[in-house]
Amino acid sequence: MASLSLDEQRVTALPGASAETVFAPVQSQTAFEETLERLGTAIKLGLLEPGDRLPAERALCRQLGISRSTLRQALTALVQSGHLRAARGRSGGTFVAESPPPTEAPSTVLLAGWRDACDQRLAVELAVAVLAAERAAEPALGPLDELVTAMGASLEDFGAFRQADVRWHIGLAEAAGSHRLVAAMTEAQGQMSDLIAHIAHPPELLAWTNQQHARMLTAVRGRDGDLALRTMTEHLKGTEHVLAGLLPAARTPGLG
Repeated sequence: MASLSLDEQRVTALPGASAETVFAPVQSQTAFEETLERLGTAIKLGLLEPGDRLPAERALCRQLGISRSTLRQALTALVQSGHLRAARGRSGGTFVAESPPPTEAPSTVLLAGWRDACDQRLAVELAVAVLAAERAAEPALGPLDELVTAMGASLEDFGAFRQADVRWHIGLAEAAGSHRLVAAMTEAQGQMSDLIAHIAHPPELLAWTNQQHARMLTAVRGRDGDLALRTMTEHLKGTEHVLAGLLPAARTPGLG
């Protein structure tokens, strides 16, 4: 029997309980983002160690209960963000990066309140989605189409993407016809900007996010409040999963 290469010997072999947690089936409409969260959190917690090789795609798809296209999107995003690396050849595969991406750790205060910020955003943006589907006039939606196009052209420039993203969400609130919701949306977007400044922004993830923007506009134009609500929920919950997986842990004072 041929001997195994070092890389082949380092295929992830988590203890039973850890493996069941990391590679348990993903059961959600946000499978892409949940897969990002699952793998990103495992890397962050050290359950997947630097140099570990992930199981083969076919096995991962079966364990996670997701399609190969969804898995590949998630793996590509994590490679782009610096959490994983891909290697080709006989000893190739997908490996945990030897060092995490260099991002500034958020403060303890910011970390402590990140889920509250997501909850506030959820309350505001779901209301906007329903009201926009009821009230938005076509002249208010044209500029949002232009912002979707601008985001699609800015996948490699997160600063430009985020600027258009903020304008899109505030513009949707304006289309809903509520001045108070516009103010609330502006506050929520400010809080989200503080959070997402601390995570990587892989183009694969930005493209996925922008597809949701386009789907949201389709629901609004169709006066389909239920679809608008479901689409916005998926969009926001997806962001929450990404934050959970990619947001760095706060540094303990005195430990560097």
